[in-house]
Amino acid sequence: MTAVLERLSLSTAAARTLATTTKTAPQMQEITSRWLLRMLPWVETKGGVYRVNRRLSYVVGDGRVTFLNDGAAVRVVPRELTELPALRGFDDDGVLATLAGSFRQQEFAPGEQLAREGQPADRVVLVAHGKARCTKAGAYGDPVTLGVLGDGEFFGADLLLGDSAPWDATITAQTACTVLTLHRDDLNRLDGALDAVRRHAARLTADRNRPQNRHGEKEIALAAGHEGEPALPGTFVDYEAEPREYELSVAQTVLRVHSRVADLYNDPMDQVEHQLKLTVHALRERQEHELVNNRDFGLLHNADLRQRIHTRTGPPTPDDLDDLLSRRRRTRYLLAHPRAIAAFGRECTARGVYPSTVDVDGQPLTGWRGVPMLPCDKIPVTDTGCTSIIAMRTGADDQGVVGLRQTGLPDEYEPGLNVRFMGIDGRGIISYLVSTYHSAAVLVPDALGVLDSVEVGR
Repeated sequence: MTAVLERLSLSTAAARTLATTTKTAPQMQEITSRWLLRMLPWVETKGGVYRVNRRLSYVVGDGRVTFLNDGAAVRVVPRELTELPALRGFDDDGVLATLAGSFRQQEFAPGEQLAREGQPADRVVLVAHGKARCTKAGAYGDPVTLGVLGDGEFFGADLLLGDSAPWDATITAQTACTVLTLHRDDLNRLDGALDAVRRHAARLTADRNRPQNRHGEKEIALAAGHEGEPALPGTFVDYEAEPREYELSVAQTVLRVHSRVADLYNDPMDQVEHQLKLTVHALRERQEHELVNNRDFGLLHNADLRQRIHTRTGPPTPDDLDDLLSRRRRTRYLLAHPRAIAAFGRECTARGVYPSTVDVDGQPLTGWRGVPMLPCDKIPVTDTGCTSIIAMRTGADDQGVVGLRQTGLPDEYEPGLNVRFMGIDGRGIISYLVSTYHSAAVLVPDALGVLDSVEVGR
């Protein structure tokens, strides 16, 4: 029979009951660097509303068209045809339905041409799905890339105005493309509908022919290079009659702490303070998410459609970022998902190009052309492995992107964030209302640009 050996020393399990521990404050995996909140200039927004006044602009029809599909069959939403320049503001639903029903679906394989430069422009083409490259012959005969068309974009819309000019570029499918086309012959059969469209287009042409600069803003009459004493032109700067207003949005939660915890478990760490600290971190994370993704004021949805471009081949290449940077002056930051930054690094390595390193607040970050790429995991990555890269000029002095908040709130805990005591209920639970107020504004359209269709998984 085996003898039971008597323990000669205290077990570790028993010893832990008498020992003190060295502990950390509560940790939280959700916390990120939140570069957008750190780098965005914040404007004090008294009254909770920020109005952006701009010069009067005559720009018409710069949108994208929306489609519906029944299986493989695709059709255009009739009201979405008002995104075409000739139909902007057109309100005859019957005519729009007739036009929408006249489009025919076509499929193009990669490499097939949707249109050839110099041939008659005899149809309106809406790109329902896929990407197509626009090229034309350069000064020395080589093809020059003008851009990439993606989902919802279109070409040939001047046909609705009666324009018979030939195609000024060659459109080639880069991926499998589904398009809807309205041929000139089908359009001419719609006598009543076509007459209504042409009358509406004639009214719009009056706006398009008004003196304006290359951005579509009302021209300021000037004289330069004259001699003698000619009569100088008189002018004034007209403003938009209905400027956009941004209201501060809110993110809130109610923090609950039992009074027993607040009374008995505050040594050596204040339980309420650490509960509040982690709650504030969660609200700040949500705030940054809203600044990127909110459909009203988020950067991804606030970018002017003329400032949205597509990648040429899928992954983010140096050429794509050059196209993005060239659309605005003084781009301060590029905002990208970490996977997009890694994909850009792979493309640079494949080409033997080395992106620069830019110091931002003492931290080295990947940069391109001296512009730092700020990592932001709030930019979504789709199931197909596509994301976007945001370029922005910041600051009110540079007519850029600004963050909006109001400080000096009652019971303010941090700038633009307050914590208000809500009382103790019958179960002894203490409640605090934690709120943060925020928004973002784009002062002029070219302050913000987006590179879409960025593949990160190739």
